[in-house]
Amino acid sequence: MAVKPIVIHPAEVLEQKTERVETFDKKLKKLLDDMYDTMLELDGVGLAAPQIGISKRIAVVDIGEESGRIDLVNPEVLEVEGSQTDIEGCLSFPSLYGTVERPNYVKVKAFDKKGKPFTIEADGFLARALLHEIDHLDGILFTSKIIETYTEKELAEMEG
Repeated sequence: MAVKPIVIHPAEVLEQKTERVETFDKKLKKLLDDMYDTMLELDGVGLAAPQIGISKRIAVVDIGEESGRIDLVNPEVLEVEGSQTDIEGCLSFPSLYGTVERPNYVKVKAFDKKGKPFTIEADGFLARALLHEIDHLDGILFTSKIIETYTEKELAEMEG
């Protein structure tokens, strides 16, 4: 597996709607594995293909024991409910954090690496992570949803 370099904002690929995946093959599996390794190496909980310079509807999410690894190919949001507000960060915006309001519940339809369709329902932090990554696939950045921004230092002081 390989750890890929992260595309940092401003980069055009981060603000473009991605293309659907048509071919489910070994290259897709390797890409998902590389994305997962990259995400873990950088202590992320999600990573979308545009963040490594690939304009395809592909993302990986893993918020830890609660979820395990979730590969999302061509994900679509079917339903959202409720509201939650919390602090988010993004690997493409190092040292920038912000308060973002998102739905508290989401239902997503996607395909796995073999092209098998599945539906996932999530709430709380997992819903937030899924929606953040799917936004990336639509060229929507979390900075467009920030209510209040924080630096890494301010965040550390709040947690301290």
